[in-house]
Amino acid sequence: MYGYNKLAGAWMPLWLPRSSFLISVLLVLCSSITSTTFGYDGSMINGLNILPSYINYFHLTPATTGLNTASLWIGGCIAGVTWGKVTDVIGRRPALFWAAVLTLIAVVLQTAAQNIAMFVIARIILGFGTSASGLTGPAYLAETLPLHWRGWGLGIFNDFYYVGGLIAAGITYGTSFMASTWAWRIPSLIQGIFSILCIVIIPFIPESPRWLLFHGRREEAHHVLAQTYSDGDLASHVVLAQLKEIEDTFEHEKNAGETLSVRQIFRTRTARKRVLLAVSAAVFSTIAGNVIASYYLGSMLSNAGITNTTKQLQINIILNAFCLVCSVFGTYFIDRWGRKMTAAISTMLLTIFLFLVGALTKVFGNSSNTSGVYGTVAMIFLFQGAYSIGWTPVLYLYPPEVLNYPIRANGMGVFQFFLNGAALLIVFTMPIALNNIGWKTYMINGAWDMVMLVAILYYWIETKGKTLEEIDELIEGERHSDIPDLEKIIRGDKVHFDHNALEVEEEKQN
Repeated sequence: MYGYNKLAGAWMPLWLPRSSFLISVLLVLCSSITSTTFGYDGSMINGLNILPSYINYFHLTPATTGLNTASLWIGGCIAGVTWGKVTDVIGRRPALFWAAVLTLIAVVLQTAAQNIAMFVIARIILGFGTSASGLTGPAYLAETLPLHWRGWGLGIFNDFYYVGGLIAAGITYGTSFMASTWAWRIPSLIQGIFSILCIVIIPFIPESPRWLLFHGRREEAHHVLAQTYSDGDLASHVVLAQLKEIEDTFEHEKNAGETLSVRQIFRTRTARKRVLLAVSAAVFSTIAGNVIASYYLGSMLSNAGITNTTKQLQINIILNAFCLVCSVFGTYFIDRWGRKMTAAISTMLLTIFLFLVGALTKVFGNSSNTSGVYGTVAMIFLFQGAYSIGWTPVLYLYPPEVLNYPIRANGMGVFQFFLNGAALLIVFTMPIALNNIGWKTYMINGAWDMVMLVAILYYWIETKGKTLEEIDELIEGERHSDIPDLEKIIRGDKVHFDHNALEVEEEKQN
């Protein structure tokens, strides 16, 4: 619902809160549909793959288990190559709304599934909806959240993965005692709640100021920046400086012939570098080894010597709670440690723990040594904790930061395509690998992780403390605006720039 705002001189959402803090919270909550749904789905499938009622209903084999699980990423790949253009054309906010609607439709179909074909089709649509919101949400948050909230906001965005996971773990444990198909249908149905919450919150949040400015709606963009930075104060020097910096950068990009086309992501060396940085986060986070514990914890625990269904479900609940704590811890330090160092520390630790999981599984997997079995479980926890500290907050924070506006939506589409493609490959093959080569799977995975660590340390750039426009200097070697670093202006440091010039520029525009 829109109305004419006299203060902004433009059409704005009528229900927009006045508090910048509240707007930031609502932005994160609404956009977090992706990670919450993905987390819920991972934990739910983990639980379902343990439940006899689910396995027996679909007569699952290792191949069909992989298909039921991995079909989510088929839809995700399709969204990756289509939804970026939609996001650029209709706006970040409407794109997020329609992604939530598609996810809701998929949940209904999945809950009503009568056979494997129906279940797989529903999960393909579910993958499309969640990946569409996973493409739009991070770009939307990166462009709309104020600088001092961006690290926290995008970090928390993916921390919600474990909120969804924890909820699903508890629900699947509770329904596991049911003998009917509702043991797996109820957890599936509850998955739609997150999409409903997103749809409810959308009327209370603004459109991306960068999307508005790019489409010539300067007054609305100015108003949104004021709402997110200064509780609506249009004359704030921080707001005026950010507005001017975005305008200068957009002017440079348009003069350089940059467009919103898909071709733009491959057109220049710097564009290709940006996309490669984003894609590396997608692939590295997926092949790190967490997919095994996220979707096939039951197989891991069985290989480790714990075969009791109830005990496996209980461990699933505890593991999700532990990972949530670790991910929030990592998010808290993300702006202190930086994105690059956080990813490097996380990768180094999880590699060590994954090798230990493999070694302990080999030695104690088929033994009755209780200490060895629980030592293996402890290593699984430490591995997942190490992943959660770094990769959980970094995954959706880093890509939209390194992608500039002309390629951000389509670049996030490429990011989603590779994220889903890598997940599709890993999730489909992991149950087969675990079944055939057992502990050796972890050793092979650990070797990949060592290569990842070297690539991060050598190739990644650090983006902490920079606006999206200031990051251009790190990649392209030049700034496109003479506005000082916004972080210094926010802190109140003594910086040399003409406040009056900003105000004069604003008067000219009006």
